[in-house]
Amino acid sequence: MYLSPEEKGKIFKKHGKSAKDSGSAEGQIALFTYRIEHLTKHLKNNHKDYNTERSLVMLVGKRRSLLNYLMKKDVLRYRAIVKELSLRK
Repeated sequence: MYLSPEEKGKIFKKHGKSAKDSGSAEGQIALFTYRIEHLTKHLKNNHKDYNTERSLVMLVGKRRSLLNYLMKKDVLRYRAIVKELSLRK
């Protein structure tokens, strides 16, 4: 698998509260961003892989929903994660 539990722990530790905190919005957004980047690289080589393309679109939608939730809940946390992951709206 492309994403080992150790890598997930590093992502959650860097962006979440701890390595085991997989529920925070920041940790989930960071994990979705990592997966989106991985799928984008895959689709550059395999442009006819429509199942992966659909999965990518769904992941982007989930990340967008979490970002919208975070923006409504706490604007400072939203701005921090967008700046940290260099996302744009």
